[in-house]
Amino acid sequence: MSAAGQDTAVPRLAPGVKFRFDEVRQAWVLLAPERLFLPDEQAVEILKLVDGARSVAAIVADLAERFEAPPELIAGDVGAMLQDLAGKGAIRL
Repeated sequence: MSAAGQDTAVPRLAPGVKFRFDEVRQAWVLLAPERLFLPDEQAVEILKLVDGARSVAAIVADLAERFEAPPELIAGDVGAMLQDLAGKGAIRL
């Protein structure tokens, strides 16, 4: 997907995938059929904004404002993480 196309993409969790706080592990987890992902702190902040309504650009803007970071820096991290999870079938772009 091109950078421009990714900006307008609206990521959502794939069918059967859940993102929740696991009390036993005391950590956020991404549960997929027969798989469990333990996202790092940065990925958790991104995944909290993946709601099927916000575009990648909106997610980047929110994070850039919240963490007072350059949007272009945030965009690279967000894009890479979403592409990785899309490749694993956990996210739909």
